[in-house]
Amino acid sequence: MSVVTRFPPSPTGFMHVGNARTALFNWLYARHNNGKFVVRIEDTDRKRHSEEAVQVIMNALEWLELDYDGEVTSQFSHLDRHAEVAKEMVANGQAYYCYSTPEELDEMREKARAEGRKTFYDRRWRDADPSTAPKDVSPVVRIKAPMNGSTTIHDKVQGEVTVANDQLDDFIILRSDGTPTYMLSVVVDDHDMGVTHVIRGDDHLNNTFRQKIIFDAMGWDVPIFAHLPLLHGADGAKFSKRHGAQSISEFKEMGYLPEALANYLLRLGWSHGDEEIIPRDKAIEWFDFDHVGKAPAKFDFKKLENLNSHYINEADTEHLLKHAKPFFIERLGFEPSGVGLERLIAGIDELKSRAKTLLQFVDEAAFYIKDIPFSYDEKAQKNIDESQDVLPVLLERFEEHDGDFTSDFIQETCKDVADKMREGKLGKVAMPLRAALTGTTVSPSIFHAAEILGKEESCARIRAVL
Repeated sequence: MSVVTRFPPSPTGFMHVGNARTALFNWLYARHNNGKFVVRIEDTDRKRHSEEAVQVIMNALEWLELDYDGEVTSQFSHLDRHAEVAKEMVANGQAYYCYSTPEELDEMREKARAEGRKTFYDRRWRDADPSTAPKDVSPVVRIKAPMNGSTTIHDKVQGEVTVANDQLDDFIILRSDGTPTYMLSVVVDDHDMGVTHVIRGDDHLNNTFRQKIIFDAMGWDVPIFAHLPLLHGADGAKFSKRHGAQSISEFKEMGYLPEALANYLLRLGWSHGDEEIIPRDKAIEWFDFDHVGKAPAKFDFKKLENLNSHYINEADTEHLLKHAKPFFIERLGFEPSGVGLERLIAGIDELKSRAKTLLQFVDEAAFYIKDIPFSYDEKAQKNIDESQDVLPVLLERFEEHDGDFTSDFIQETCKDVADKMREGKLGKVAMPLRAALTGTTVSPSIFHAAEILGKEESCARIRAVL
């Protein structure tokens, strides 16, 4: 069997991180089996449909590098096909027209509640004579659900799950206006697209028993199901806004690398021994259902940050600068180029080793690409104001030096000035130098940074302060 998995998001809002994990697991299982990963936009709810939301979804898949096979399909474009299937089931006796009015349905429910029964539709039109149908009511189409016995789903994650058939109602598959319901559309599309494995959140498990009725009624192969545990916050509650970022775009804007987020999402509910750092090629090689846990996974931002720190430190320069570029433009108004880019690249290893997010990386790298004059933050300005006697001495010592402008020379000079002017306290000299050269009090080693800036630029920055 050639494996086909699918990712069928509804374009009604942002791309939730839980949906992204579902997409990742579907993608990994397909790639692991040399199968296909297809994308279907479930856009039948036209009132809530948004083309902008579709683009958000596609952007998220692209950012996470989850490539798909074939064209993206629209569920809305298949409505006629879905309606055909409903009518075919009626013709085959697997479904029926129901003429009950909304008022009659309300009356049924109220009576059932009063008698302590389930509020299911009472199936009065299931075997009724069609000739008794009222002329002025547009009927819905209901499936003929099994009324006895039980239905079992052999789930690849949840195991064997059984539901008594008296828990299943004759649900609607075609509305009175001729439009199909979600329950019908998803089954028809999964069949027509050749989907072999349905991998989704376990909040869909109840839907699976109803969808199986349609598969069985049409005589179609039932896909293999795998229902993933949902994501929870650190407090054990369902992951929501109050726990922090929810959408992929938010994580992107917070400065996480896509490979770090993908690695973290993979480890939320799946494991391979004690491995924490799992490159994409290994994820494809190792992924299976046997190591997907049944318990909800807790989202831990600290662990994600640690993973991100690792991936930033390991990233090659081109890849890192590609993902950092939007942050440079947003925070500085321009991207690194020319001499500034050369300086940044020269100091990039230390910048990478310090950064937990791309925001931190950009903020600490900014001084390399800034031109004089630039602003100084409050703490930097305080250091400068308190060191008006130290900075002129440093400037003089730097300007008169005719050897190589190395970090060792810069550090020794600062130590000497500290011994003579600040009772040997190196920080009382290094901090104002950092403030003058970077505009901030947080940066990589200022001695190394000054060497990268060079004698001419370092002196120019001190003169600008003075």
